[in-house]
Amino acid sequence: MLNGIVVLNKDRGMTSSDCVYKLRKLLHIRKIGHAGTLDPEVNGVLPIAIGQATKLIELMHQKPKAYIGTGRFGLATDSYDLDGHVLATKAVEQPFTREEISSGMDRLTGELEQVPPIYSAVRVNGMRLYEYARKNIPVERPKRKVEVFNYQLTNELRYDKEHKTQEFDFAIKCSKGTYVRSLVNDLGTQLEMPAVMTSLTRIASSGFNINHAVSLADIEENLDQPEKWLQPIDEFFSDYQTIDLSQDQFNRVKNGAAIKLNITTEKVALRFNNKIKAIYKKVGQDYRPDLMLLNNE
Repeated sequence: MLNGIVVLNKDRGMTSSDCVYKLRKLLHIRKIGHAGTLDPEVNGVLPIAIGQATKLIELMHQKPKAYIGTGRFGLATDSYDLDGHVLATKAVEQPFTREEISSGMDRLTGELEQVPPIYSAVRVNGMRLYEYARKNIPVERPKRKVEVFNYQLTNELRYDKEHKTQEFDFAIKCSKGTYVRSLVNDLGTQLEMPAVMTSLTRIASSGFNINHAVSLADIEENLDQPEKWLQPIDEFFSDYQTIDLSQDQFNRVKNGAAIKLNITTEKVALRFNNKIKAIYKKVGQDYRPDLMLLNNE
């Protein structure tokens, strides 16, 4: 059975669930799940766990995500992207400088309290926000705490004299649950100018980046060569301290027993026969099971 992580380069126009469904059919495996939904109009890195790797999904969510995208000053919508209804327009008579935009971005880094867009999949009382929006039902959107590690300009600013709009490219590194669309909208609020996100690509997630990514077509063309498109489970733990177990130690680990190790790190990857079989964490003087991966082959 396949065990590992597909770092999928999702195309625009597909939902994350579409990708999982397609892989289930291609690989004839039901034990599949993605780590971090991408909106249909967003492309880029979508990590998909297969087999034993589905146990990692919660850990995968905890790692930062990175995006590149484009925003536009002079227009705002209710979805914070170009798919929504226009809420406001305002002519950009004097283009913003890089310093002005960067200053606004700096004020949107660190720990933030975010309100998700009304057109989002956040559930409130059993219904998703976009369902309320489509039915024109007013609803209070729940605030969530997120962290933005980096928000910066990339490339040159572009001013459209005819339409009195200005476009900017950006790069963002953030925690799980962050709505990048909201950060573009909030930048407009900082600069007292309507702003909307016009495109977005996720370039990193779950410890993997766009250089690891493969397309569905790549997988379909190389079904009999999974080494070309499947990241081993061990790769996810590449930043963990790793200990090779003796047969006696592994026999204890198989039964979930505590073991003593002459190390100080909080968590450790335990390897046997060149495969990580468990993640143990320090509890008192011993190391005890945190995540079992005994079927990692």
